[in-house]
Amino acid sequence: MSKSVLDMSMSLDGYISDPDDFLGGEDGERLHKWADAAGQPSEAAKQFQDEWNAAGAVLAGRRTAELMDHWGGDHGGLPIFVPSHRPPSPAARWGYPLVTYVQDGIESAMAQAKAAAGDRDVQVRGAYTGQRALEAGVLDEIVIHQVPVLLGRGHRLFEVLPLEIELEIVQVLDTPEATHIRYRVRI
Repeated sequence: MSKSVLDMSMSLDGYISDPDDFLGGEDGERLHKWADAAGQPSEAAKQFQDEWNAAGAVLAGRRTAELMDHWGGDHGGLPIFVPSHRPPSPAARWGYPLVTYVQDGIESAMAQAKAAAGDRDVQVRGAYTGQRALEAGVLDEIVIHQVPVLLGRGHRLFEVLPLEIELEIVQVLDTPEATHIRYRVRI
C-alpha cells in the first residue's frame, strides 16, 4: 500500500535551509554532505537513494517546486503534484507534462499523488507542504536526516504546527555524518 513520506535533512537546531534558501552553510550543501561522505555514497545514502528511486510520485510545495524549476518537468521520471491556490507558471503549465497543480487542497493533491504512485510511496518535498499534510492527516511517515551542525538561522522544518502530533520511532540509523530517524505519524 502506498504511503506518503516527508524526507528532509535538518540541522540539530531544526533548520532545513539558510535565510536565502541554501541548504545550510556557505556552499549551500552542508545539510546534504552526509549522502556523499568522502566522495562516495554512504551505506545510509544508498538505502535512502533506493527508497527515493522506488517512489511512484512526488508531492511538492509550490515554493519548493519553483526553486527546483520543477526538477525539469519530472522528478526522476515521476509525476509531480503541487498543491497551490494559484495557477501554475507558464513553464509548469505548458512545458512540463508530468507536473500537475492541484487547486482544491492538500487532501486532493495527496489522493492524486497516491493514485499515480500505485503501490509505491509518495515522496513529500517542502516544509510548508509537510506541515499542511500533517495538519490534514495525510502524511504517513517522516524521515529526518539530523546533521550534527547548528545553523543558528534560516527556515525551520516545523515552524508552525496547529496542534500536537504524536510520532512513533520506527528506525534509527546512526552514522558519523548524520543520525537518520524514521517516524510513523500516529493518527
